[in-house]
Amino acid sequence: MDLESYDPASLPDLLPLYYRRLFPYFQYYRWLNYGGVVKNYFPNREFSFTLKDDIYVRYQSFNNMNELEKEMQKMNPYKIDIGAVYSHKPSMHNSVKSGTFQAQEKELVFDIDMTDYDDVRRCCSSADICNKCWTLMTIAIRILDRALYEDFGFQHRLWVYSGRRGVHCWVCDESARKLSQAERSAVAEYLTVVKGGEETIKKVNLIEPIHPFLKKSIVVIEKYFEQYALLGQDFLENKPCWEKVLSLVPEAARENLLHDFQKARTSVDRWEKLKKNLPKLDPKKGVNLSKEIMLQYCYPRLDVNVSKGVNHLLKSPFSVHPKTGKCLWFVVIIFQMKIFWSTASVL
Repeated sequence: MDLESYDPASLPDLLPLYYRRLFPYFQYYRWLNYGGVVKNYFPNREFSFTLKDDIYVRYQSFNNMNELEKEMQKMNPYKIDIGAVYSHKPSMHNSVKSGTFQAQEKELVFDIDMTDYDDVRRCCSSADICNKCWTLMTIAIRILDRALYEDFGFQHRLWVYSGRRGVHCWVCDESARKLSQAERSAVAEYLTVVKGGEETIKKVNLIEPIHPFLKKSIVVIEKYFEQYALLGQDFLENKPCWEKVLSLVPEAARENLLHDFQKARTSVDRWEKLKKNLPKLDPKKGVNLSKEIMLQYCYPRLDVNVSKGVNHLLKSPFSVHPKTGKCLWFVVIIFQMKIFWSTASVL
């Protein structure tokens, strides 16, 4: 059975085999136990299980690997989420004194979902993805991984396919796990460039001097921009596409650029005309406008709420996505969607 023929109705038959034959309990436990240096670190970790018919079970905890393995093979969860390390065992949260059950540590996590790019990708929308728009995830990983390592000094970064339409990052350094909510928010805000909801047209505004982090991010985007945006997405193909880009340009320059776009034949030609003429048409704002457009179309879009909450649960690596049958597997920076295996294809 391959990915294209996967039937979600077959999951109840496949999951018991997956949890008996394939789930890497030893490696999974070693990761979340962090060498057992801190007593009760693993036993105080929250897990949640989503079972058949969307039954959601929170505050699961296990004393050791054997307990975890036994419960997973008993419950056969459709989805596994990992939460914080608490002051007490999560399974005992109802029996501890009120106010004393507190989330103390958790990996710093990031969630990037392709649906957040729906306003700038033309090939797909909603939950649909393809190799063309998946380039956005490659760009996101390259930008964020460099920043987490070079700007913040985090050594242990685990990138995982989300199972359907995005990627997750788990920053596992001890210093990252001990960050407060305010500190997590500060890291997430530092990495957030595209700002504003659906009603905000221009979502990137650069200020001189451009921050070194943004300069390095632009360098990454420039490596992919022609192949991804100009050729793959053809984002200046026709008039509706032009108008969307021109809405980001100062009004005084729009008429001239529209005239240039009408004479050009391809997205590549139109982009070159925009880069060449904008600084002349608007010397004050035009210099950085092409960079702002590239950032708006290609810069990673983070779910800040996922990153800032210490007690926020995130889908676990090696969990199966119930709708696709795909496993949350480790990400190689450059890849194509078809390499991710499913429970159906390996059993």
